[in-house]
Amino acid sequence: MTSQAQIRRRDVSHRRRLDRYRREDVGIIFQLHNLLPHLSALQNVEIVMLGGKLHRSQRRARARELLHSVALDSQTDVYPPELSGGERQRIAVARALANDPRLLLADEPTGSLDDDTARLVIGLLRDHCTRGGAVLAVSHDPRLTNAADRVLFLADGRIVPASIESGVV
Repeated sequence: MTSQAQIRRRDVSHRRRLDRYRREDVGIIFQLHNLLPHLSALQNVEIVMLGGKLHRSQRRARARELLHSVALDSQTDVYPPELSGGERQRIAVARALANDPRLLLADEPTGSLDDDTARLVIGLLRDHCTRGGAVLAVSHDPRLTNAADRVLFLADGRIVPASIESGVV
């Protein structure tokens, strides 16, 4: 008898199948961006679409559209080391949304952003949910937690009631 790992009735027991699941169904916004420094902003967004169903011209158009959505139209050919932390964060958001994932995992997605840009990114995350996606974010940012449908608090590695953590009685 062979064991089979499944996610949403999809066999992911082999590395190749797990890689495909991750590429097609999960997007990740890393706290430290994890951009490839030798690729331009446009290429950093495009790269996660490789191996998917889109042709090169479609990938490029999608990457441009996403960079536009995070207000980085003018930075498509710039490399990550030349960008600010907030600009790198926005590229990471665009990259995570590139494959329109069912699940978006985000670690401090607004941490290095000013108020206006944070609102822009929060709006993109909310739009993703409106279109049927889900976002699971870890954040200390009240701008993000105030926009969430559900907020859980962790204290000493355990989930605690919101009323205790937030001071609301």
